[in-house]
Amino acid sequence: MLIKMEGYIPQSQRKKILLMCDDIRTHSGIGTIAREIVLHLAHRYNIINVGAAINHPDQGKRLDISADTNTTLGINDASVIIYPSNGYGNPDLVRQLIHIEKPDAIFIITDPRYWAWLFQMENEIRKKIPIVYLNIWDDYPSPMYNKEFYESCDLLMGISKQTVNINKLVLGDKAKDKIISYVPHGLNHKVYFPIDESYEKYDEFKEFKNQVFKGKEFDFVLFFNSRNIRRKQVPDTIWAYKQFVDKLPLEKAKKCALLLHTQPIDENGTDLPAVIEALCGDDERYNFIFSESRLTPLQMNYLYNCVDAQILLTSNEGWGLSLTEAILTGKPIIANVTGGMQDQMRFEDEKGLWIDFDDQFPSNHRGRYKKCGPWAFPVFPTSISIVGSVPTPYIFDDRCEASDAADRIFEVYNLGPDKRKAIGLVGREWAIGDEAKFTSEKMTYSIISNLDKLFQTWKPRKKYELIKVENKKPKIVPHNLIY
Repeated sequence: MLIKMEGYIPQSQRKKILLMCDDIRTHSGIGTIAREIVLHLAHRYNIINVGAAINHPDQGKRLDISADTNTTLGINDASVIIYPSNGYGNPDLVRQLIHIEKPDAIFIITDPRYWAWLFQMENEIRKKIPIVYLNIWDDYPSPMYNKEFYESCDLLMGISKQTVNINKLVLGDKAKDKIISYVPHGLNHKVYFPIDESYEKYDEFKEFKNQVFKGKEFDFVLFFNSRNIRRKQVPDTIWAYKQFVDKLPLEKAKKCALLLHTQPIDENGTDLPAVIEALCGDDERYNFIFSESRLTPLQMNYLYNCVDAQILLTSNEGWGLSLTEAILTGKPIIANVTGGMQDQMRFEDEKGLWIDFDDQFPSNHRGRYKKCGPWAFPVFPTSISIVGSVPTPYIFDDRCEASDAADRIFEVYNLGPDKRKAIGLVGREWAIGDEAKFTSEKMTYSIISNLDKLFQTWKPRKKYELIKVENKKPKIVPHNLIY
């Protein structure tokens, strides 16, 4: 599948990007996004990927995947190199790669906690090359403890509208010295798409579906696809599904199922079979199906096309990539209103515009606006509490009630298959359009535009700066907490 390219630049004339994130060959959320970025940048930039993984089997190697990239892109001069790494790197590795590979910029992705060591050497790095950060933050209050991290970057691309607002609020007056831009997650809409009988591999899809459900036919399947970790609220999802089923007559209840693509037992989450046993016993009206195997993107598209709606009740969520996948496959979404998930619901303000945020209105999780895209069925939090840890001292935990989620499930169920399909397709058309820009192509066009602007305007950091020593001012959250 050749990728559409614009603005091709010959290899010898390209800037070189040192991309530090998950290994682009992995199927993690970050790895998936990074791979799409590389495939859509490789005709304009030469890429060096410090590819992180836990106990990476290729640690210490230098892998050239330019030939494979050429095949995908239909060009003959891509330059994509991977340095596999246990973790995201270290100062010595960065110094070595700057010396050997001579990149024109460092481009990082994922939580700033992983990059504290890099930000601590920003004075050394930014005298030579800029730092680019595709960043995200799950929730408010604005993390003033990230201020020094954001100050260490030259280009901040926020994955969610909330993140862009957070970058600006935390930086304050220093925001004017940065390029700050909204670049939402984008996926390949030619990989995630609705399947019908005209699909050339429809028989293969039917066999896959038969294997997932072991030959059983269901009228309605709700889908959860994420990790079994605490903030994902998987037990609440199970409880919500039970309450939904309890609204149905027995025979209709038996024709519904909850499909969970996750690990049933995880130390970072809980024992989900034990939760199911405690809440539902072995009552025949409750059908729970686990999908544990690691699947290819093709198989994941099949899995989404096996279901009727996607649910994600995470209590704080930077984006929620499974919602994007569901929307692209034409499925309605049921989601807690928090973080980047609210971007994907397209809430409208009084003027009918897609909402944006500022210091007076940093989030819609309190439900100021209710109207959203027809494909979205929001569940508003009923409890907003502050939790934290030593590295991240405070963050809102937006908890919705399982009973509210059950009502939304019931609402989606009552639409029937034809209406669900119709609103799902509306969601897909919006997601691939010029407003949402939730496709790989549109995401990377935005990245290219921002990188071009950076290289045109960037000036090396001064060797030193004079800082007036004075009493330290408290880092007070620069936005309303009640709104």
